[in-house]
This record gives sequence, structure tokens and C-alpha cells, in this order.
Amino acid sequence: MKKLILALLLLFMVVAQTFAQDMKTYQYAERDTLNLYLDFYTPEHVHDSTICLVYVFGGGFIGGHRDGDFEKAYFKQLVDEGFQVAAIDYRLGLKGVKNLGITHSEPLEKAVNMAVEDAIEAVAYLLDHAKELKVNKDYIVMVGSSAGAITSLQMDYVLCNGYLNSNILPDDFRLAGVVSYSGAIYSTEGKVKYRNHKPAPTMLFHGTADRLVPYKKISLFKLGFFGTDALVDRFEKFDYPYFARRFKDYGHSIAAAGPFTVDDLVWFCRHYVYDKEQWQFDGLIENLNPAAMPAYDMFTPGDLYK
Repeated sequence: MKKLILALLLLFMVVAQTFAQDMKTYQYAERDTLNLYLDFYTPEHVHDSTICLVYVFGGGFIGGHRDGDFEKAYFKQLVDEGFQVAAIDYRLGLKGVKNLGITHSEPLEKAVNMAVEDAIEAVAYLLDHAKELKVNKDYIVMVGSSAGAITSLQMDYVLCNGYLNSNILPDDFRLAGVVSYSGAIYSTEGKVKYRNHKPAPTMLFHGTADRLVPYKKISLFKLGFFGTDALVDRFEKFDYPYFARRFKDYGHSIAAAGPFTVDDLVWFCRHYVYDKEQWQFDGLIENLNPAAMPAYDMFTPGDLYK
């Protein structure tokens, strides 16, 4: 048994080292005296229609890493499916913030804007080095978890409305898709509106009992934080393509569902990105085991910003 365990450990180390050899790190920006990096993972075979997934990690805008063990295991799954993966840094704008809420939302707006600005810079770097990295600008998809999902959704919202530093990207640039694990969009203008362009095809995963990133919406006058349920309503109204999976009675743990939904992501990319289908898919996942929920599943902002 010990020999078998040792052999398995050695095999795992070889696989991990092989995977690491397919990754290179690049500094893509310097912001507020911070150097921002991205790790670029490349599959064995790259062709003209290889999709580049730009991954934005989660952590409440107070923590998280582009190269954590969870993330790297997920990236290996994605690379094995033939995707390029660019895992990016971004500034964490809510460090030290307390009592965050709808009546104290300015720090959230600032943190989201900072993260989006950095994500746009990262995509600009990929476009500037597209030939060297073999990135096709027509097949760039944002993928994010929690704060990273907020950033990914918000980036598409910003690009469609010409906000922040979106002008550093080519006028004809459009994201090929957005994949959100427990994300939302922050608006200071009331309901979410895509003024200049329609949003990219969007894939949404969310727990219906999420108390950290709203599944529905939180709003006060023109300020609002619009989660999956509210975004689906908008996409339905304007006939925008989307794919939603709602997890009944689950909370924020769905932010970590990436490794368990790779097949869904592959399907989404085949139909929405390559075939440019305009489908609207909405599914409810029920009868999951509540005992399997991790402790952080019912976190609220008060648990993080206190």
C-alpha cells in the first residue's frame, strides 16, 4: 500500500510539473505602485479558434490569489479541454473596509471599478501580445468567481457603455462570452442597461440563498446591486442570450462550482461562442444535499467587513 501511495504521489508531481511548464507569467500593468501579473496557461494544441479564458479569482475584494491550489487545479481541467487560460491579478479595493452595505456602498463601487480597470488592462495586454501568445481576439471569454464574477460581469457592462478605461481597447473589440459564478453588477443608474452594444453571451451560476452576493437585487434609489435573478429578467426583456443555472437553497458556495461545471462551460462555448446561438436557457437545480454545504455558504457582508 505504501508503495502504491508513493507511486501515486510521484505521478501527481510529474503531472503538476508538466502542467507548470505550460505556464508563463507576465507583468501586464503597474497600478498604484503595484505590479500586476497574469499567468498564461497554454494547451498542447493551439489553433485559430482556441478560446482564451481570462480568469478573475474571488475573495471579496479583500483577498484571494490568481495561483491558489484551487485555481490551479481548475485551470488544469480547462487546459485539458483545450482552452488557453489567463489568470490575472487585480487590486483589492475593500481591504480594511468595515460595515459595508447599501447605505455605505461607495467603497464597493470604488473596489469594483478598480478591479474592472485592471481586467481591461489585462485584456489589452493580451491583445497587444496576441501574435506572441497566439490569442484570437474574437475568442476571449471572461470567467470569474465571487468578486471575480462581479468583475467579469461588470467589465462587459463597462465595455457596452463606454465607461472607465474601456477606450484603451479597440473600438471593434467585444468579449465572446462571460461566465459568472455567484456574481452581480453594481449600477449607479438604476436598472442595468447596455446602451452602446448588447452584452456578450452570459453564463450564470448562483445559489438562490446567497446572502453575500445578492441572487436577486439590493437597491436604493439609483444605486443597485443586481444578481443573477435580476440580470435574467433584463436579458429576457431585451432578448439577450444567456445560460443560467440556479441552485435552490444554496448560498455563496456556488462561487466555487467551477471544477464541477466544466462540461457546462464547454457546452456554452461550443453553442454560444463558436456557433453564436442566441438561446436563453434557465435551469433550476434542486434536491442537493444541505449537509454538503460548507460553513461559508451562508456568509453575509457582515462576516467579511467588520
